[in-house]
Amino acid sequence: MESTSGQKRGVRERGVLPEGLGDAIHGTAEEIAALLRGVTDTGVPVPGSQWSLGEAAAHLAQANELMADLAAGTERGYGDGTPQSLAAANEQALAAFDERGADPLADMIVAQAEAFLAASLKTAEQGSAAATPLTPLGPMGLAELGSYLLTHMLGHGYDLARALGRPHMIDRTRVELTLPFLITAMPRVVNSAATTGLNARYSVRLRGGAGIGVTFTDGEVAVGTQAPGRPDCTILIEPVTFLLMALGRCAPWGAMARGRVLAWGRKPWLAPRFPTLFTAP
Repeated sequence: MESTSGQKRGVRERGVLPEGLGDAIHGTAEEIAALLRGVTDTGVPVPGSQWSLGEAAAHLAQANELMADLAAGTERGYGDGTPQSLAAANEQALAAFDERGADPLADMIVAQAEAFLAASLKTAEQGSAAATPLTPLGPMGLAELGSYLLTHMLGHGYDLARALGRPHMIDRTRVELTLPFLITAMPRVVNSAATTGLNARYSVRLRGGAGIGVTFTDGEVAVGTQAPGRPDCTILIEPVTFLLMALGRCAPWGAMARGRVLAWGRKPWLAPRFPTLFTAP
C-alpha cells in the first residue's frame, strides 16, 4: 500500500491539488490530532461556541469524512449552503454520532484527511481530475475542495487549540492555500442585506504574500486573484488575522486597533465594512 507521503506526492505531481496543499492537509490533521491525544476531559467548552471540545472534534472527524467521500465521487447531501441549514446539518450529524473520546477522534481526523488525499489521487488516475463534487457550498473542483478541507480544519483546529490553551496551527503558508476555496465560496456567502445596491472595488492583500480582488456592482459580487483597476479601498492585512476574520473568529475593529489591518485609497472607510458583507458559514 502506498504511504501517505507517496499519496501526497502523487496528488501534487498530477496537478490535482496546488503545490503544498497535500502536505498542508496532512500536517494540519496531524497537528490537530496531537492537540487531542491524551486529553481526558473532552467536555471543556470551546470559546465562542456552543460546542464542547469533544463535539467540535467529532464534527471535524465527520467533516473530514464528508470531504473524502466527495473527493471519491460519493454524493452526500448536507444542507443547502445557508448558515442555518449547515448548522442544522451539523447538529443532526452530531446527534447520530456518539464518539467523544479524544484519542479515537484524533485517529479519525487523520485517517479521513488521508482518505481525502487517496481519493483525490484515485480520481486523477481514473481521468476525472476535472470532476466538480457538489459540496455544502456548491460545486467545486478538487483543488477548491482540498482548499475547503484545509480551511475547515484550520478554523476548528484554532478553536480546539484555544479550548486547550495551546498554540494554533495557522500560518502564512497555510492561509495562502485557503484562497482557492475562499475565492470560490465568497460569492456564495454574500450578506445580501448588507450589499444591496453596493458599488465598491476592494483590493485585499495579505502582508508579504498574495491577495484577492473583490468588486461589488449593484450588490453583485465578483471575486478573483487580481486586484480591480483603481480600487476604492485597499486593505493590507496580516495573514492569520485575515483567515480568522474570514471565518468569523476575529472582529475587524480590534484587529485594526492592533495594527494588523491597514487601509487606504479613495474610500478607506469601506475597510471595516468589508467583513460584514459576508456571512461565515
